[in-house]
Amino acid sequence: MVGAGAESDGAGERMTGRGAVTGGPIAFDGTAPVGTAQLRWASRASTIDGIERELARIWAQPKLTAEVDGVEVRNIAARTSVMNLVVIAQQAEDGEHGASIIGQLTGRHPSRTLILSAADPDGPGWLDARITAQCILPRADAPETCAETIYITAGGETGRHLDAIVEPLLIHDLPVTVWWPGEARLESQQVRDVLASADRLVVDGSSWGGDGLARLRELARLASTTRTAVSDFALARQSRWREAIASTFDMPEFLPYLRSLRRVAVTYGTRDESGLPGRTNLVKPLYHVAWLASRLGLEVVKPLAAVIGAVAAPRRGVKPTPGRGYAATLRQGTMNIAVVIRPVLSSTPAGTTLRVELLCERRGSELRVDVTAQAESVGVRAWQDGVEILDRRFNAARRTEADLLAEAIEAGGHDQVADDAVRMAALIVAAA
Repeated sequence: MVGAGAESDGAGERMTGRGAVTGGPIAFDGTAPVGTAQLRWASRASTIDGIERELARIWAQPKLTAEVDGVEVRNIAARTSVMNLVVIAQQAEDGEHGASIIGQLTGRHPSRTLILSAADPDGPGWLDARITAQCILPRADAPETCAETIYITAGGETGRHLDAIVEPLLIHDLPVTVWWPGEARLESQQVRDVLASADRLVVDGSSWGGDGLARLRELARLASTTRTAVSDFALARQSRWREAIASTFDMPEFLPYLRSLRRVAVTYGTRDESGLPGRTNLVKPLYHVAWLASRLGLEVVKPLAAVIGAVAAPRRGVKPTPGRGYAATLRQGTMNIAVVIRPVLSSTPAGTTLRVELLCERRGSELRVDVTAQAESVGVRAWQDGVEILDRRFNAARRTEADLLAEAIEAGGHDQVADDAVRMAALIVAAA
């Protein structure tokens, strides 16, 4: 549906199977603040050919200047796509959420964006597409730059072959990033067909249902068996934790302890009082362990398993316990390292890391490192043989999804540290 101020012509009218829809250019709003994305085109189509025609119409408009004080002075239709971004939206809200995040990157990473969702899998084949162009004026005397977004809902047989929709609509010779917000069904052939043309897959493992471990194993398998690079928001968010831990052992007096790690404990928040395993996402707490293990070259002796034990029934006035958590055993040389991932009832989003504790023992001396994080900072404390020797805080704010998506887009190729952490995470949960 075209908003107020829209112009249209006969060529902009298409039958979608749900009535005729008109569409076309939308007038430039000269009062909008500089740097604000504006919707400059909106139309509809019901076939791939129709979508391609609408895309061609966007850039074939003869009037490419804006009138300022009666003088035409500015080019307002410079397409600046630097990549293809494909969003797999299983739910309508996933598509809306993805579009809002991408809209924040219009001036920073303009792309041809396809937002795909399937519907009514058992019905007849159909396709309904909304084609838009968002433009942004970076400064008052600069050309307006634009990028296209195509919202596609496909039903029946059409929706079961998303790769056949994606492939002809890509701008060839530009990189392809597939972003899958929400539950990523990485085991399906449909997904693998879409990823066949992708350079990068972006997911958020912390949003997966249950404990998320089965999907994490699929992610590791995909990273190991295809050319597609993988970016997980759940892992990327933890960079400030990793930097805080690494900076501690950059200190010469602490570095020798790094080869004498004996215990890693990660505390995470849960809202589940039952104590039953599998109900809270473990991806983020697990990634802390996996990153350490991959950087230190540790081996998995015993994969992660729920700690079995009776959970006392809550008594009046006594806070219920959420269970005993999970345990694993790693090895460094000839020495075993205990891993504990334990839940604590918390109002934070389920699966949020609350604390990372490291215990090192070297030549009769003990070093304990305790890392916590808040919205805008990360804190590190350390005790050597029971005496506090370090207490410092780093300014490091939580990054937004727009920041994380921009980072994934800018990554360009495989991130070996991330790949190693994902593979190690899968090894740690191999029997979970």
